[in-house]
This record gives sequence, structure tokens and C-alpha cells, in this order.
Amino acid sequence: MSPLAATLALTLGITLAIMLVLWILATLRRDVSLVDIYWGLGFPVVAWLALFRNGSAPRPLVMAILVTVWGVRLATYLLWRKWGEGEDRRYTAMRDHHGPKFWWVSLFTVFLLQGVILWWVAFPFQVAAVHAGPQAITWSDLTGAALWLVGFLFEAIGDTQMARFQSDTANKGQVMDRGLWRYTRHPNYFGEFLMAWGYYLLSLAAGGGWTFLSPLIMTALLLKVSGVSLLESTITARRPGYADYQRRTNAFLPWPPRNPASH
Repeated sequence: MSPLAATLALTLGITLAIMLVLWILATLRRDVSLVDIYWGLGFPVVAWLALFRNGSAPRPLVMAILVTVWGVRLATYLLWRKWGEGEDRRYTAMRDHHGPKFWWVSLFTVFLLQGVILWWVAFPFQVAAVHAGPQAITWSDLTGAALWLVGFLFEAIGDTQMARFQSDTANKGQVMDRGLWRYTRHPNYFGEFLMAWGYYLLSLAAGGGWTFLSPLIMTALLLKVSGVSLLESTITARRPGYADYQRRTNAFLPWPPRNPASH
């Protein structure tokens, strides 16, 4: 078995094992939201496993550190936001839909599926750990690091601004359209998009060019699956002012707000 195949097999096996444990805990607690908190932590787990399996060369080490900073921040934020709130409404709706079958349906459609997606999206870390690439810093390293930094700031600042907005009871039922949220309806998702492509660029010098499907999958998730589309499918019913916000503010790419009267 090649070093890459051995690394992929190791990380997949451990990722699915962790997901199985999380599924057991979630079933006992009747709270599938645990899987969302692990999403951010799962990438550092894969990155460090791949690194330890193949040696700590500078490029994959930097990538592992960057994804750990992101993952720990995101998991901490989601845990704080979820504390005392109960199960996310998405999973409650699934639970109501499937009824008694939900305990095993969730194993395959939530936990194991998410584990496979996480493992696939983490391909750039695994390829970089195996092949390492040249010691010299390349243009793709610099570009990737810059994208990561901008993306991290977008997500971290956007989450902080939203947390402050939601902590003020006077804003209950209102639309957050300040700070970064004035220029994009989802600065946190846009930040994750930039970071995903930043990791890919960092892996280029280590032969990770073929892993472009990883950031593409992440982009599709953010735009069409678990990100923008899913969140906005119900939000207008809960926040009457959101339709106007949609008319004047880009969904994803940051841009100065439009004048609704001109459309």
C-alpha cells in the first residue's frame, strides 16, 4: 500500500469510528447537534493524523496549525451558541419526519455521511502530509495563506458581530445588517469558502493539484446544501424584514448594498 493510500485508510477509519461514537452519544442524549460541533474539530484530527503518520515537514505542519486555529474557534463558538438551546431545528424536523426509524437513519444520513464528506474535503491536508513539497515558499503558499487569513477574519468577525446582535433582546426578530453583514448575508460562509481554497493552494506545491474537488465540494455545501440555501429556506418566515435584506444585499460575495428602490 502506498503512503498516501495508507494515510487515507487511517484517517477514514478513525474519522468513521469517531462519528460512530458521536452517533451513540447523540442517540442517548437525543441531540444530533453534537455532529455540528465536531465538524470544526474533525479537520484538525485528520490533518494531525496525516502529519504524524508521515513526518512533520514545514508545509503540512503550517496547514495543520491553521486548520486547528480555525476548527477550535468554530467548535468553541458553536458550543457556546448551542449551550442550553437543545437540538437544532433541522435535526428535530428530521426526527419528526422519520419517527422511530430516526436513530438508525441518522447514523447513515448524518454521521457517517458527514464523516466521509469531512474526510474528502480534508484531502489537501493529507496529500501535503505525504508529499510535503519543496522547502522553499512558493507563490501558491503565499496566496493560500493570504486567502486563509482573510477568510478566517471574515468568519470570526462575522460570528462575533452576530453574537453581539443576538445577545441584545431589543433585536429579537430583527435582521442583522450591520458590519460585515451589510455587505454579504453570510460573511461566515464566505470566510469558510476562502479558507477552503486557501488550504488547496497551500497543498499545490506538495502535489495537491488533483484535490481541487475538495474545495469545490466545500463550496457546493456552503452554497447549495447545508449553508446559504438551507438557512434561507425558512428564515423569511421567522424574520419579516429578511426579504428586503435579500433584495439589497448579496447572498455570498461581499458587495456594497443595493438600493431596493432601484430594482
